[in-house]
Amino acid sequence: MLLDLDGTLLDLAFDNYFWRTRVPEAWARTRCMSPEQARAELQPRFRALEGTLDWYCIDYWSRELALDIAALKHVDAHHIRWLPGAREFLGRVRAMGKRLVLVTNAHPTTLAIKDSRTRVISHFDAGFSSHSFGAPKEQEQFWRELAKVEHFEPARSLFVDDSLPVLRAARAAGIGLIYAVQRPDSDGPARLQSEFPAVDAVAQLL
Repeated sequence: MLLDLDGTLLDLAFDNYFWRTRVPEAWARTRCMSPEQARAELQPRFRALEGTLDWYCIDYWSRELALDIAALKHVDAHHIRWLPGAREFLGRVRAMGKRLVLVTNAHPTTLAIKDSRTRVISHFDAGFSSHSFGAPKEQEQFWRELAKVEHFEPARSLFVDDSLPVLRAARAAGIGLIYAVQRPDSDGPARLQSEFPAVDAVAQLL
């Protein structure tokens, strides 16, 4: 079983708050502008890189914005939390003897910060960040590199993620069983789509 991290197991509310509120506020202070002005300038820059490795790379944004993104994440780490039922789901799947593999676009430093709060990695048999492969999950290269280090049968594997572009890439890579998470952010609305089977939370897969 291949599982995404943010928006599938951990609440995407943290990431949305961090990039939509915390980063603009911090950047605004360095440029003597209002947070609203900062958001207006940053959002197009963020959108332009969605689906690329740089979008997920805190080293890139630290350089681009002259901010210590990792330090800011540490400040707000208390906001990191599991999605409802996700931790229990992992425990039950492991008890069934299924192999669990974490596949995430999270930067290794971000993953370490989140793991320090949740111990999520301990629930998995293996885990891979797209930064190790030089390509995000949205790109074919990620799946090609993953297959070199994690030997699995794509057609018989289950993959769960909250991102439609990532789900499409997994389908193109031959993953046979694909589910979308419709409520990745506990504070936000459901992401309704008809392209893939969907659940509100991973716990519903059992």
